[in-house]
Amino acid sequence: MLDISQKVSTLRSATARAILRLAPATVALVREGKVPKGDPLEVARVAAVQAAKQTPQLIPYCHLLPLDYVGVEFEIAEDRIEVEVTVKAVYKTGVEMEALTGASVAALVLYDMLKMLDQTMEIAAVRLVSKKGGKGDFREPSSPPRRAAVLVMSDSVAAGKKSDEAGRTIVQRLEREGLEIADYRIIPDDGALIAETLIAYANRDRLDLVLTTGGTGFSPRDNTPEAMLRVIEREIPGIPEAARAYGQARTPYSMLSRGKAGLRGAGPRLHALDGRLSSGP
Repeated sequence: MLDISQKVSTLRSATARAILRLAPATVALVREGKVPKGDPLEVARVAAVQAAKQTPQLIPYCHLLPLDYVGVEFEIAEDRIEVEVTVKAVYKTGVEMEALTGASVAALVLYDMLKMLDQTMEIAAVRLVSKKGGKGDFREPSSPPRRAAVLVMSDSVAAGKKSDEAGRTIVQRLEREGLEIADYRIIPDDGALIAETLIAYANRDRLDLVLTTGGTGFSPRDNTPEAMLRVIEREIPGIPEAARAYGQARTPYSMLSRGKAGLRGAGPRLHALDGRLSSGP
């Protein structure tokens, strides 16, 4: 099973379709409500919902998801019945397997209830029709790689007394996301130097993104938020709010972060402090 603990929850949806081919005479019995075992469509509908909810018990590597919706629709043609299952959830991973499982089981239930009437039946197809949600929905169209910098603020790391792990982790993550790392730097917790460095990144280097780590707590030398306020021109409160909420689910100390975010200038380039975005000129 993949580790999804670092992913964020978004609205996920998926639709799958299964096709059962059968004789026209059998389709007529379904339409007329003359199937000896009862109404196969309603039984298949309930089975599809149940199967979607039980997917992790059937497919070993599927995560247990809090499903918000399972919808089942049927389309009856002369020689086939099509089942379409739509699943929605607000979670960290997609719901396509739940939709596919629901559609598959619905088709199997139809087959089971009709097999005494029709020896020619076959499940002709089970396929994913569509899926939405996750970071793929928020990616920008193809463009030149964004240029980014990572700035570490720490007196002890700058003095060589400690090694930097947070900054290197951020660099690695940015590289995995396809960004070009224009600069990676470690400086002391000096407010004037922090502001000077950030302004240079924005005004001189015209970087697209700056991520910083360190200096947002309550020690006398935690100067990052105050330096940030001298750099940004328009604050974005939602970014640090979201970052703190994300962290609070993982450590009780997240609420102590005083990180700031904002825009600098009117251009599209983005810059950030402590993982919170701000924009360059």
